[in-house]
Amino acid sequence: MTVTEIAAETVVAACGIRKRFGDNVVLDGLDLDIRSGEFVALLGRSGSGKSTFLRALGALDPDFEGELRVPERRAIVFQDPRLLPWQRVLTNVTIGLPATAAVREQARVALAEVNLADKAKVWPRTLSGGEAQRVALARALVREPELLLLDEPFGALDALTRIKMHALLIALCRRHTPAVLLVTHDVDEAILLADRVIVLTDGAISLDVNVDVPVPRVRDSHEFASLRRRLLAELGVAEEVQL
Repeated sequence: MTVTEIAAETVVAACGIRKRFGDNVVLDGLDLDIRSGEFVALLGRSGSGKSTFLRALGALDPDFEGELRVPERRAIVFQDPRLLPWQRVLTNVTIGLPATAAVREQARVALAEVNLADKAKVWPRTLSGGEAQRVALARALVREPELLLLDEPFGALDALTRIKMHALLIALCRRHTPAVLLVTHDVDEAILLADRVIVLTDGAISLDVNVDVPVPRVRDSHEFASLRRRLLAELGVAEEVQL
């Protein structure tokens, strides 16, 4: 395993990434480049290696074979916001950063960006699910990451809250311009958010396609529906069930 930190047009360069758990090969020679400012969605069936690859990118699991080049500044947002219940919201945003006035001010700015400026002093238990996930986004963005890793961050939210979070994420990414890797099971979410969608099958990339859907993206457009059918077919899912 080799991990090299880079800061160039190619933000992520993965070559021959291989990961096994016992006899089970989860990643099988995966090759992937992600450019600066590019939003990539990663789809795949359960067990295809999506979260395993994200954990390698985030240095949460260094036990893999192959070469991986990533930027030094990275941040991860999980499905669970993972807020410390015994710390107030502002402190949760600054966890792991120097306890300085400048950092606290940056955290307040980040909370304002996710529309939670008035929640800085509250306890996490008082937040709704969507608010807690916005705090997690603020915690990631205050680090000004070159690479933002999202592991199904909206999977536990209701449909209306997810729509609002999608719009917020798009606005934040335009403002901060990180490279983004989003792991998701939701094909529509991938098309709505990403510049490029990748499908993992048995630990390797089986499809890598640009999202050429006009903005603003709407589900009933021809381009959206066509790409949706293609992605579902690659995932082995029938779009219509005959009764």
